[in-house]
Amino acid sequence: MKIISFALCLAALFIFTSCNSNKIENKKEDAGFCLSDSMQKMIAIDSTKMVTSNEELQLSGEISFDENKVVKIFPRSSGQVLEAKLSLGDKVKAGETLAVIKSADIAGNYADITSANADVAIAKRQLENQEALFKNGIASEKEYTEAKQNYEKSKSVKTKLETALHINGGVNSNAGGSYSIAAPINGYIVEKKISEGNYIRPDMGDYLYTISDLHDVWVNANIYEIDIPKVKVGDHVEVKVLSYPDKVFNGTIEKLSEVLDPLNKTLRARIVLNNDQFLLKPEMFAKIFVKSKFSQQLLAIPSNALIELNGKNYVVTMKSKCDFKIVEVEVNKVVGNNTYLKSGLNPGEKLIVKNQLLIFQQLLNL
Repeated sequence: MKIISFALCLAALFIFTSCNSNKIENKKEDAGFCLSDSMQKMIAIDSTKMVTSNEELQLSGEISFDENKVVKIFPRSSGQVLEAKLSLGDKVKAGETLAVIKSADIAGNYADITSANADVAIAKRQLENQEALFKNGIASEKEYTEAKQNYEKSKSVKTKLETALHINGGVNSNAGGSYSIAAPINGYIVEKKISEGNYIRPDMGDYLYTISDLHDVWVNANIYEIDIPKVKVGDHVEVKVLSYPDKVFNGTIEKLSEVLDPLNKTLRARIVLNNDQFLLKPEMFAKIFVKSKFSQQLLAIPSNALIELNGKNYVVTMKSKCDFKIVEVEVNKVVGNNTYLKSGLNPGEKLIVKNQLLIFQQLLNL
């Protein structure tokens, strides 16, 4: 019989929604309704309380590599790519070969150095001859000085060519014109713009690889104009990504841009996150929850205590099993399981938080 009575009560809930709000106003005071023993077991009671509410702002953004720990690698000379075996996302060590390039410029540098070595050898022999003749009084001091200057010039030309070769290819090159590009740091390849067979033109100004140390990543958050005053440098944030919905990454806002993005009219905020487990990947979409430093005391009730009818919110308060009241409340905001009120109740009041619709309907029918 209890089950039948409960079912009848639930069916009645769909009927009372058409009642006029004036009827609710007339039933706010105690109308002599008392809970039966069976209904007392069906309800749950909680109390209103003052709690500290922190403002929370939700932003959208994306994961990016830390630009302070990133290296962009450019070609040293034009030529054809012979090898480029590593792929996007591969881990590399400092000194590891990324690509091998065949370059006519490098081959020309080696040829120039060979010619410069010959010039230095000839200039050295001439200097030695002039020095001997000068000591024996056969050659003049002018001839000896000119030979000495020619020798120094030939050495200078050789040094210049060797320096140019070191810049263009360094020790990772050979006389055949091939040179290799090595990783300057430990990290991961986050960008790759070449493949085997590509030709690098002399006027090409683009980089070939980007290597980043992903132990730290950046989160670039977008702040709309209306929310700019709510965000400050140093605010604590919680970051969530779709790949790990139950995991929270904690950080702080490190920097705020001074100009709006011209495309989406948002201000960019930068957050640095530790990524030692390498869970966060560049280009991941992220949700950022900004925890404001400002808090306030608000009256809170469990969200499941609310009864919404005709655009208004009500609760059922209780002083005893025969003393109930329907109270209209004004909601400030709802955060999770808590509803914060502007008005309607005082701290410490008891209210029905389970099956309160049954009591609500009984009070309306009295």
